[in-house]
Amino acid sequence: MKIGITGATGQLGRLVVEKLKQRVDTENLVALVRSPDKASDLNIEARPFDYTKSAALSDSLQDVDHLLLISGSEIGQRKIQHQNIIEAAQAAGVKWIVYTSLLHADTSSLSLAEEHVETEKMLKESGIPHTILRNGWYTENYTGSIPAAVAAGAFIGSAGDGKISSATRSDFAEAAAVVLVGEGHVGKVYELAGDEAYTLKDLAAEMSKQVGKTIPYNNLSEAEYADTLTSMGLPEGLAKAFASFDTGAAQDDLFNDGKVLSQLIGRPTTSLSEAVKAALV
Repeated sequence: MKIGITGATGQLGRLVVEKLKQRVDTENLVALVRSPDKASDLNIEARPFDYTKSAALSDSLQDVDHLLLISGSEIGQRKIQHQNIIEAAQAAGVKWIVYTSLLHADTSSLSLAEEHVETEKMLKESGIPHTILRNGWYTENYTGSIPAAVAAGAFIGSAGDGKISSATRSDFAEAAAVVLVGEGHVGKVYELAGDEAYTLKDLAAEMSKQVGKTIPYNNLSEAEYADTLTSMGLPEGLAKAFASFDTGAAQDDLFNDGKVLSQLIGRPTTSLSEAVKAALV
């Protein structure tokens, strides 16, 4: 049985490969990547796999039994890219697809949700057995800004008092690996989120505790936050998107207390304090 991992050289994909190596023989793993040369350090078979080149995708999926479809990174292009992959999987005879979607995709106000909902619909219509991993927010989406916040003396955002049940990429990667090698997951939709919910004010307090000085959380309006991000060098469209995600967080779109993720991986998800500590190293 061969397991194919799309986007295997990405931040999540690399972690999934490492988690799978702990569970199956490497000869049964296939990295499906845009540039196979960049996958040499994974030490598994690598095949070319460009989400936009539909004609070549089915060839790379030959003899792949189970496929982890890690959602594309190009917002606005995901629907057609994922359609290309699903159609190629049909042609190649893939027996099962595991897809990384978005937490509460069918009810979320986040602009990201639409393409995930469309992909979930395409999977249902494809006839291919599948499992949906509705991943919550990566803790790294926030902790990646910690060094800059410490240097600036404040953490900014527009999430208000919204509760965020994030988990680390490693937590989500482990869940994907567990599902891919496990049984009883076909047809399931898993809402995956961290055990611990926090606000950005809580995050700033944890940062302050660990660095030994007060780092306040400054809550801005969505427009103010977008303008600030733009002034820091982010493209305007990306800045507006990031600000809108925080506004979604303010509405608790990133909150979930089901603890399904920790149940799948058999351990508590990585705590906020651990994640902050890792970001400060």
